[in-house]
Amino acid sequence: MARALELHQYVGHLIRRAEQVHTSLWFRHVSRDITSQQFAVLNALRREPGIDQRTLAQHTSLDRSTVNQMVRRLVGQGHLSQVRDDGDRRRTLLSLTADGSELLDSLIPPAERVNEQLLQSLTGSERALAVDVLRKIAALDGEPLDGPA
Repeated sequence: MARALELHQYVGHLIRRAEQVHTSLWFRHVSRDITSQQFAVLNALRREPGIDQRTLAQHTSLDRSTVNQMVRRLVGQGHLSQVRDDGDRRRTLLSLTADGSELLDSLIPPAERVNEQLLQSLTGSERALAVDVLRKIAALDGEPLDGPA
């Protein structure tokens, strides 16, 4: 008889399930229009306005083509602005518009509540450990996490 994994012990399956839970909570409590990845882009630009798309991709741990599509969408929706870098005309620098800043302000409280919901079944020390373990797993691809995006 062929061997089968115990999925409730398989880390990849549990990470996928956790992502499903997060996505469901995000959709119900934060936004049906702005994804958590788009939120990360907006948040990263609040933390460091005037960065280029490559740097934005690094800060959000998203691939450059995904960031490029998100930037186009968010610019089209009036949430981001783009200007050419005077020092290097090949680079486009990104910033939140007033509308994007207002949008981010409205998303932060429910995003914090979703984060709390995800951690609520854990004790204080388990919460810190869970976040630490997830950071270590996320860094396995060799890309350091820049801190909170």
